[in-house]
Amino acid sequence: MLQELFTPSVQHALDLAGIFVFAISGALLAVRKNFDVFGIAVLAEVTALGGGLLRDLIIGAVPPAAFTDLGYFLMPLVATGLVFFLHPQVERIQVGVNVFDAAGLGLFCVTGTTKAYEYGLGLTASAALGLATAVGGGVLRDVLANEVPSLLRWDRDLYAVPAIVGATMIVLCIRFDVLNAATSGLAVVTAFVLRLLAMRFHWRAPRAWNRRSAAVEET
Repeated sequence: MLQELFTPSVQHALDLAGIFVFAISGALLAVRKNFDVFGIAVLAEVTALGGGLLRDLIIGAVPPAAFTDLGYFLMPLVATGLVFFLHPQVERIQVGVNVFDAAGLGLFCVTGTTKAYEYGLGLTASAALGLATAVGGGVLRDVLANEVPSLLRWDRDLYAVPAIVGATMIVLCIRFDVLNAATSGLAVVTAFVLRLLAMRFHWRAPRAWNRRSAAVEET
C-alpha cells in the first residue's frame, strides 16, 4: 500500500528527512542537559528511530527498518555531528527546526498508520500505532533525559492531537476505500498545519474539568 502512495525512492527520502529533523531535536535536548557526545548520539538515535522501531516490533516487521537500512542509522549520527559542533547556530534556527519537525510528525503518523494496516491490524489499532510512530521517539527522548514527556504536559503546545487527526484521516480513507496519494498527502498536510497553528497560537489541551486540586503544580 505504501508503494502505491509513494515511489520507494520518494518514501525513503521523506523518511530520512523526518529522521534527521527528529534527531536534531533529540541532540539539542542532550546538549541542553549537558550530555557528552555519546549521550547526544544516543538521544538523537532514540528520538529519530524510537517510534518506528516500536511500531515494527509490535506488528512483527522484523528485523525493523532501523536495523536493515544503514541510512536510517547513520542519519541521526549526522545530526549528532552537526549539533555537537554547531549547536549555537542550530538553536538560533529553532523555529525552522520546529517547522520541519511538524512536517515529520505529519508524515510519520500517516506512514505509520498505513504500514500497521498493511500488517493486518484493525483500523483503531492502526491509528494508535500511527500515533506511536509519530510521537514515540519524543516520549523515549524525554524519559531518557529525565523529563516529563512533552505530550503529557498541559503547558506545551498540542503535539499528539495533530498526529491523531492525521492518523484518523487515514483510517477513514481506508474504511471508505478512498486512500490514495492525494488523500494521504492531505492527511500529512492537515497534521502539519494543525501542529504549526498550535505552535503559532499556543493551542493546548484542556486540563481536568473544574480542577481544584491543592497539590503544588510541577514545572
